Amino acid sequence: MAHVVVLGAGLGGAIMAYELRDRLRKEDRVTVVTKDAKYHFVPSNPWIAVGWRQRGEITVDLAPVMEKKGIGFVPVAAERLHAAENRIALVDGQSLSYDYLVIATGPELAFDEIECLGPEGFTQSICHIDHAEKAAKAVEELIRNPGPVVIGAVQGASCFGPAYEFLFILETALRRAKVRDRVPMTFVTAEPYIGHLGLDGVGDTKGLLESEMRAKHIKWITSAKVARVEAGRMFVHEIGEDGAVKAERELPFAFSMMLPAFRGIRPVAGIEGLSNPRGFTIVDKHQQNPKYPNVFAVGVCVAIPPMGPTPVPVGVPKTGFMIESMVTATAHNIANIVQGKAADRVGTWNAVCLADFGDGGVAFVAQPQIPPRNVNWSSSGKWVHVAKIGFEKYFIRKLRKGVSEPFYETLALRTLGIDKLKETVEG
Repeated sequence: MAHVVVLGAGLGGAIMAYELRDRLRKEDRVTVVTKDAKYHFVPSNPWIAVGWRQRGEITVDLAPVMEKKGIGFVPVAAERLHAAENRIALVDGQSLSYDYLVIATGPELAFDEIECLGPEGFTQSICHIDHAEKAAKAVEELIRNPGPVVIGAVQGASCFGPAYEFLFILETALRRAKVRDRVPMTFVTAEPYIGHLGLDGVGDTKGLLESEMRAKHIKWITSAKVARVEAGRMFVHEIGEDGAVKAERELPFAFSMMLPAFRGIRPVAGIEGLSNPRGFTIVDKHQQNPKYPNVFAVGVCVAIPPMGPTPVPVGVPKTGFMIESMVTATAHNIANIVQGKAADRVGTWNAVCLADFGDGGVAFVAQPQIPPRNVNWSSSGKWVHVAKIGFEKYFIRKLRKGVSEPFYETLALRTLGIDKLKETVEG
């Protein structure tokens, strides 16, 4: 009998547990350790922040689902991973041993790396539902007292899609409230160009996103390094190709949402051979750590090198499809190993993204995610907004039912197909 522990129960961790339970032998045990007993669908946070969703609509109580699936559930935060001892120390004093561990913790949000950045400072965030609810109150105040808005992602960020989503969703909300004419908007990003996305662009994301910004009178600053934030003011350095500061900007704002850089969580960071200097977990092509082969990792916590040098550091995003491919490969490989076979499944690491803009959106497919690619496609239209709503409803239902089937592969790519979905919605 093998005991597999999944550390984290977010986008990757929850479905990781479901897939493991479906693939492992009946006598094998699966246990989930998470600091939060309730799952919140993070891709819907931009809608929470403008009041288009409420917490209960995107929340799943995981305990009863896990119990029904026969999965152990420990809603206690980890204190420290002791990889050499095959155990996790928890903050309540418990110590949980494992035969195999899957790290699926997601990231720690590095707001502290920039003075006064984040919900405890002077900017808002949509990285967590608590942040998004606080941002919603700030949006209400913005509508009552319109003023300049600064949205974007700081140096070292790797998740640019939500920044673009929230930029355009907020713009749509302001138009609906009939105050957009009194709200100058600026997008500030570490990317070397609009639509880079940490992926050196996908299809014509540069042209599509620049066109959307021009049409909606949104200014932008690229290769931007945020120096510090004060109440109502952001200090930004524009960095040239040579790495030198070519301009310094002081941007006033009545409202700002800036995505931070990520790093690995402290309980698994700083372990030689397991984590890189940023605390992300090192894995091979089988999602397996080279030093501790009984430790696997999936999702945002995985160490992936950047695409290449840029004037301001940018990371590589881990999209939903990419995470699902990691999960499926990991579940297959652990099931193989406990039966005495070798790990042989490799995640596809493709990217399929639906970026909602409130009344439209941009979608892209990158296969593989890292160029050069076999598929390098992007498109825009109202169909993206409809598709994103469909994804939200499907995924939340999937979590509530304990279903392990991969959404993107079975629905987006096989059943409907991106082109067919577009034709259906727009037709």
